[in-house]
Amino acid sequence: MGRLPPVDLEKHNEEVKRVWEAYHAGKPYRVPVTIGINPRFILLNPEYNAQAITFEQYSNDPQTMLDVQVRFFHFVRHNIMSDAEMGLPKDGWDVYVDLQNYYEAAWFGAEVRFYEGEVPDTLPLLKDDRKYLLFDLGLPDPLGGIMRKNLDFAEFFARRRGDGYEYAGRPMNRINIAAMGTDGPFTAAANLRGATSICIDIYEDPGYVHRLLDYITQATILRIKTLRALRNEPLKTKSVGFADDSIALLSTQAYREFVLPYHRKFLETFGEGGPHSIHLCGDATRHFPMLRDELNIQSFDTGFPVDFGWLRKTLGPDVTIYGGPSVPFLRGATPPQVRDELKRILGTGITEGGKFVLREGNNLAPSTPLENVAAMYQAALEFGRYQTRT
Repeated sequence: MGRLPPVDLEKHNEEVKRVWEAYHAGKPYRVPVTIGINPRFILLNPEYNAQAITFEQYSNDPQTMLDVQVRFFHFVRHNIMSDAEMGLPKDGWDVYVDLQNYYEAAWFGAEVRFYEGEVPDTLPLLKDDRKYLLFDLGLPDPLGGIMRKNLDFAEFFARRRGDGYEYAGRPMNRINIAAMGTDGPFTAAANLRGATSICIDIYEDPGYVHRLLDYITQATILRIKTLRALRNEPLKTKSVGFADDSIALLSTQAYREFVLPYHRKFLETFGEGGPHSIHLCGDATRHFPMLRDELNIQSFDTGFPVDFGWLRKTLGPDVTIYGGPSVPFLRGATPPQVRDELKRILGTGITEGGKFVLREGNNLAPSTPLENVAAMYQAALEFGRYQTRT
């Protein structure tokens, strides 16, 4: 599957270690680069999926999921240029139960649909006369429904590890499960009710919106508490990361009134003051100052479109920002165009303070030329340098 010129893996991995050590020490000498990518990159690209494995097969058969994942990780570690270790993993393959972004709505009872050439999605559950369905049913079983599948797949992986499963001469290492965090209460509400309907509810039935968000938040907290106890993980950590992409649909006033209280409740349940982090696709930057000031969120993983210069000036030099060129651009551009775009982004002032991490915005699309990813990395090496710090 190699598509790039040979890489000196030892030299690259040494550089990766140095760049992250310097960054975390507050003395970066260049902008680090990370790439968001998941198995859809090979499943939805016939060039890398000669067996024509569908997302439905991948999602419903644990052996298929395991085989695709390790093949995917091998591909990434030999083809995707970023500040991540390359080559075969010393300790073996870390795998996870992959329920994509449909797991929360599915856990509440939404139907999962598989579409040709796309990732799985769910259908709105709370339509028309079913608006109050969930309240009548009570909170879902934290270990039931798709969560049972989550645990069953993890147990299957563990059995295969015990049987000596290997890929490319490396064993299976850590096994992670889905649903240990959240994609956000408002995003779950938009998936369950329908994005248009939940936004109309804000104006026509605000009491219902609060009731639904409170229900979703209570259920989410119960699920995460239960899974953490089952996995012997601590209930609270100093910092918490989460997402809520659908708040990009809201005004700042609507966010403050309808969603902020539930974000606060989530962070107070699982966090110990922060600083916290959030992932937000789309342009939700108008909410960032409020998130910083009200919730002590000091790290923002952005989607697109984002005005990097404005964002840095607005948040100041002490806030961490992840971001970069849009994924449609990376998929369709040429390497010289990628270089020019990276030069533009890194010249906006976003690097002020040394707390910028370059990434694609957001999650590398299937059929993105590997040469464009390499061009992005090379541009960071060229234009992302800081003055020597002492």
